[in-house]
Amino acid sequence: MTAPPIGILGAGSWGTALAVHVARSGHRAVLRGRSPELMAAIAGGRRNPTYLRDLEIPPEVEATGDVARVADCATVIVVVPSHGFRAAVRELLGARTTPEGLVLVSGTKGIEGETLARMSEVTFEEAVRARRRVSFAALSGPSFAEELAAGSPTAAVIAAQDARVALALQEALSRRNLRLYSTADVVGVELGGAVKNVIAIAAGVVSGLRLGQNTLAALVTRGLSEMSRLGVACGGKASTFSGLAGLGDLVLTCTGSLSRNRRTGEALALGKTLEEIERGQPTIAEGVRNARSVLALARRRGVEMPITEQMELVLYHGKEPRRAVEDLMSRELKAES
Repeated sequence: MTAPPIGILGAGSWGTALAVHVARSGHRAVLRGRSPELMAAIAGGRRNPTYLRDLEIPPEVEATGDVARVADCATVIVVVPSHGFRAAVRELLGARTTPEGLVLVSGTKGIEGETLARMSEVTFEEAVRARRRVSFAALSGPSFAEELAAGSPTAAVIAAQDARVALALQEALSRRNLRLYSTADVVGVELGGAVKNVIAIAAGVVSGLRLGQNTLAALVTRGLSEMSRLGVACGGKASTFSGLAGLGDLVLTCTGSLSRNRRTGEALALGKTLEEIERGQPTIAEGVRNARSVLALARRRGVEMPITEQMELVLYHGKEPRRAVEDLMSRELKAES
C-alpha cells in the first residue's frame, strides 16, 4: 500500500530538506511555499534556487504555491518563521475540507512576539477558532538542513503529549540517516529550540571578538542554565534540557559554521548593524526576534536570563558587543547552582 502524502508548509532551507527527506522515506511530499515564482522554479528545475541550491529535489516532491494541495494531508509539517506561524496555520485550517483530524508537526523554533505563546499554544488557539481536531507535535534537535539533506546521520526529538502520535511520526519520518527519539515534554522541547537561537547569537559575538574557547565554553554552559531555568519555570522537565532538544541543539547552533544565528552574532561583533546584517540574508535569524520574546517571557515568569538580556540590548538598543561581554563577566559573584 502506498504511504500517504505528507505536507510541508514552508519552502525555506529546513522545509526543503524535510520534503526531500520525506520523499526518500517512501512518502510523497507536498511542499508549499508562498512565492509562486519560487515554487514554479522548484517544480521546473527540481532545485530550490534560493535555499539549498545544490540539492536535487526528487520527483516524489510536489512543489506548489496552493495551500489547498497540502490542506487535506493527514500530516503537515509547518516550517515557517515564528512570527508567521499563526497566519500559516490559520490559512491551512481554513483551506482544509476533510473532517478528519490533522496531525500538525511544528518545525518552528520560536515564541510568538505579540502573545509570548509557544507554537503548540498558537496551534491550539487556531484549532479552536477553526473548530478543527488537531494533534500537535514538535520536531527539534541538533539538525542543520544542509546536513540532513546531504544524508548525514542525524538524531532529533519528536515531542507529543499523545504517545500514539509520537510513535506514528517516529515510524513515518525515521530513516537510516535520521533517528528520532520521542518525548511527552512539548514545553521543554519548544523552549529549548527558542532559547538556543538567542544564546547562539551570543556565541557568534564571542567568536567575532576572538575571545577564545574558554569564553565560548562558559557561554554555552551558562546559556544552558538560562534555557533550563526558563523551561522548568514554564512547566518543562529539567531532563529535557540535557538531551538532544536542549544541550544537543545548543552546542550545534553555538559552534556550527552553518548557524545563521551564530553568523549574526559574528557580524554584530565586527561592527555591522542589524539592518546591514538583514540586508545580506534571505531570511532573518530566528534568534533576533526571539531575543525580545524570550526576555519578555522570562520577566513574566520571574526568571533571570543575563545572556539573553545582554543580547537584546546589543540587538535593539545599540549596546557595544564587547561591553555586553564585559558586563556579563562583572556580574555579582554567586554559587553555580
